[in-house]
Amino acid sequence: MHMRSLLLGAAALLLAACGSKISAENFERIQTGMSQKEVAAILGEPTETSAVSVAGLSGGMATWRDGNTTISIQFLNDKVQAKQLNREAGKPEVK
Repeated sequence: MHMRSLLLGAAALLLAACGSKISAENFERIQTGMSQKEVAAILGEPTETSAVSVAGLSGGMATWRDGNTTISIQFLNDKVQAKQLNREAGKPEVK
């Protein structure tokens, strides 16, 4: 019975790892005014970031990539100001 529990636990972990956080559904959950920490809780850590600080204002861009999907979010003083979802055309799906 112990081996069965171990196998079920491993299977659950594998299934959880299969779902990407970089999705249209999670993109829709991102709202203007959210903090970078709140966004990271939804999308995970960004693939790349850039930041600038001028005259007491800080801003930046964070990008998340997974396969053909890219989510870019602009922040001003740690709050979401704009967001963009891009999907590159891939090979046609065979059904």
